[in-house]
Amino acid sequence: MSKAVFQIAVIRGDGIGTDVTDAALAVVETVCRRIGGFKLRYDKLDAGAAYFLETGLDIAPGAEKSAGSADAIFLGAIGLPNVRHQDGTEISPHLRLREQYQLYAGVRPVKAYPNTPQCLADARAADIDLIVLRESTEGLFYSAAIHQRSVVTDDQEICETLRISRSVTEKLHDFAFKLARKRKARGGKGLVTCVDKANVFRSMAFFRKIFDERARHFPDIDTGYSYVDAQALDLVRKPWDFDVLVMENMFGDILSDLAGGLVGGMGMASCAEIGDQHGLFQPAHGSAPDILGQDLANPLAAVLSAALMLEYLGDRSGVQALTDAASLIESAVEYGFTAKRIRPKELGGDQGTKALTRALQKLIHEKQPS
Repeated sequence: MSKAVFQIAVIRGDGIGTDVTDAALAVVETVCRRIGGFKLRYDKLDAGAAYFLETGLDIAPGAEKSAGSADAIFLGAIGLPNVRHQDGTEISPHLRLREQYQLYAGVRPVKAYPNTPQCLADARAADIDLIVLRESTEGLFYSAAIHQRSVVTDDQEICETLRISRSVTEKLHDFAFKLARKRKARGGKGLVTCVDKANVFRSMAFFRKIFDERARHFPDIDTGYSYVDAQALDLVRKPWDFDVLVMENMFGDILSDLAGGLVGGMGMASCAEIGDQHGLFQPAHGSAPDILGQDLANPLAAVLSAALMLEYLGDRSGVQALTDAASLIESAVEYGFTAKRIRPKELGGDQGTKALTRALQKLIHEKQPS
């Protein structure tokens, strides 16, 4: 039987983006050989701050089109703290890719693994398993992807636009409810919480209004509501109570980092940016150039992002082997922590990037696909 072949656009980017991308793709190739039934081909594209320093461009000519023609995009990390545009903002072509390909659903899983440091003393913190679903094309970031949307007045004032549109918000909320339904089938709570500031901003009241409209189409899923400031408190007070949290772009940017801090930090923070026709997958952490090439980076955020990519490809193509491969990576990470066979240096362990990658590859060879 011939294998299904999928094209992956790979942007390794800056700093440890190169390290964690190499680790993630090595794990993906291992699980590909273990499961069989599909093949990935990689199209490596140049983009990022280092490329900008060399060329004056933030992404190679034609790379945006190539990324859009791929079955999925995998990104390591973009940006270097000392490389900026003249207006003071960092190099960020990935924000433009989100908008160009309408990757409106930013999926940020937040999961506590066994034998990892937990910031919260409550024993229930071991059960944290939620999704921050961040709208990724509008909100307060609407002005960021295209800088001309910022209105600058004589170096005295800048006005930036927060945009909430019905068309995107309906799709976002539908995505949230479908995601909660999928998680419920696996034992999840079946709950979507709308996070907003509807008591102050008309845009947020509109966001909640559309949430209520779409909720009526998903009577099997429970709903909740939280103002963003109260939600920040509750992510520290009782994060185990939540399932899928859906919110505006900037709120999601902030709360996903806060939530990541509860379960080991950004080295565990995977991310999927999904639209109707395209998907981009990346660790949510930065480029950390201070540890580049020192075998210190935790590759698990990138590895788990790659698992999200395989699941996405499986959902879109109907190729079960991809879904099985995603599940095998996730179960290998879970078992690796349980058995103390993966021990990232970032979390106080003794495994650098390479040793942790090898340990995961070995676990994948040993475990039976679920």
